[in-house]
Amino acid sequence: MKQENTFNLDNFWIPFTGNKAFKAEPRLLVEADGMYYTSDDDKKILDGIAGMWCCNAGHCHPHIVKAVQDQIATMDYATAFNMSHPKAFELAEKISQLTPEGLDRIFFGNSGSEAVDTALKVAVAYHVSRGEGQRSRFISREKGYHGVNVGGTSVGGIPTNRKSFGALLSGTDHLPHTWDPKEMSFSKGQPTWGLHLAEELESILTLQDASTIAGVIIEPVIGSGGVIVPPEGYLERIREICDKHGILLIFDEVITGFGRLGNSFAANRFNVCPDIITMAKGLTGAAIPMSATAFKTEIYDEIVNSSDSVIELFHGYTYSGHPVAAAAGLATLEVYENENLFNRALIMEPIFEENLHSLKGEKFIIDIRNLGLMGAIHFGSEDNRSAVEVASKVFKYCYENDVLVRFSGEFIVLSPALIVEEEQIKLIIETIRQGIHSLN
Repeated sequence: MKQENTFNLDNFWIPFTGNKAFKAEPRLLVEADGMYYTSDDDKKILDGIAGMWCCNAGHCHPHIVKAVQDQIATMDYATAFNMSHPKAFELAEKISQLTPEGLDRIFFGNSGSEAVDTALKVAVAYHVSRGEGQRSRFISREKGYHGVNVGGTSVGGIPTNRKSFGALLSGTDHLPHTWDPKEMSFSKGQPTWGLHLAEELESILTLQDASTIAGVIIEPVIGSGGVIVPPEGYLERIREICDKHGILLIFDEVITGFGRLGNSFAANRFNVCPDIITMAKGLTGAAIPMSATAFKTEIYDEIVNSSDSVIELFHGYTYSGHPVAAAAGLATLEVYENENLFNRALIMEPIFEENLHSLKGEKFIIDIRNLGLMGAIHFGSEDNRSAVEVASKVFKYCYENDVLVRFSGEFIVLSPALIVEEEQIKLIIETIRQGIHSLN
């Protein structure tokens, strides 16, 4: 039986949500455990999206819960400026063991958005320190999502996330995205077509003057923009072009970090080493908000060793390296290691892929894309139904039938926790199938 609300729905302005529609028909979750949520009407909801790409070890893992409880009872907060605490250093060291070799200087924030803005600011500071202060501009990619702070919104490539906020940062440009349904629809893993699209970076640099560009920021696999997997050789070529022109390459791995692709980071899966990596979500399994930005040692050394100021970098947050978040991060990384979850994601990847692509041929579906434990089902408009309407109705059907998927424009996104079982994958896919059939 649905619990009667004792609170007012009016005051909370819900992010990235149709507030009028939600408050007319709210969906409230009250408990979580492993692969499941419990709703306010006491239904068990199979979580097909790991919260929001983030609960990679499942919900309320006992080891993470205990670490948070112990830390909050020991020390709730330590001053972040001119002081610190041991767990922040321990976590930075553990992260540096998972990043590609050489990316071993870690700066903490509280969200992926803050990690991105940290990356952008430090990239500019690095060039200024080297006497190239004209390098203040950035190139990103269409359909890319880099958070919602001013910097991340400016370099982001999803039009709806930008159009209400004016120009924001000036001097940003965007590579074309790499999705072409005519050439690569229903690809499994990396498409074989599309390497030439990396050459668009050279075209932009010719137009914009490469000597003014501080960095190129891209998601190795576009996440919120629709799980767009890079063509074979694409990331390698982007790296080569950045090296040629002295431009820093930033991988936004807020989604792909910590096992989503069966490796600690996408950089390791693709064997392409950027200069900077942003991370969040899976860092603490979302138990406590936290993000980090990893920098190549030479970036840190250039800024810290070349400065004459007592404080080398005037940047940071009140909650950088928060003790409870650091405890959650350490415990989460221990769970990944002790339960071999990154490798488990690799083992489950072909099972996920096979089941996901079994939807090929169903009405309205124009493409399916996947890599690791992330996938997208892309709908087209048909029978006077828009693709957005189809995706929305499938999402609602799934929720009403005890499965949580993510509705995002014209597609449904899946990103189950790394602990997902084969039968749970099958249930998620079959519920989506029945949701599509319900529209006939």
